[in-house]
Amino acid sequence: MAHPGSASRIRFWLVLFILGLLLSGVTAFPLENEVQGLDKLLHTEWLEPISRSTGLLPWLNLVLEGLSRTNAQYPFLAYGTDWLAFAHLVIAAAFIGPWINPVRNKWVVAWGLIACVAVLPLAMIAGPIRGIPFGWRLLDCSFGVLGAIPLAICWREIGDLERTASAPR
Repeated sequence: MAHPGSASRIRFWLVLFILGLLLSGVTAFPLENEVQGLDKLLHTEWLEPISRSTGLLPWLNLVLEGLSRTNAQYPFLAYGTDWLAFAHLVIAAAFIGPWINPVRNKWVVAWGLIACVAVLPLAMIAGPIRGIPFGWRLLDCSFGVLGAIPLAICWREIGDLERTASAPR
């Protein structure tokens, strides 16, 4: 049986999902500056031993070198990550439909769940081809898993709404 606040819960979880997409999108624009900041943080006295021993610092230094050289010599390549950022923002906008009318637009939630699941094979297939360390691929996979949680809750709540709407009164 549906709970009285199903639509409110759906909207809460959709807003959380949308905010995650917006944050992911906006942070994809200033990559070099962000990686420089993270590099500086990982070089602090208390984090450097951990970040070195886990392999994070050498990996991050390689990423920063790649970004710096590429942006200096071939800045047009960053246009690809600009489009990645834009895609996150546009995908976030698609979830306004289910926020307005969850039952009519439940297909967007289904599509989002499929996209979240698709993150896993992409990270595990393309990651090794691109030389991405396994731990970093797991981090990428976590975005798909974490994104699927609010969408799965929405999917269940939308089902409750549908059953309530079709129940005899």
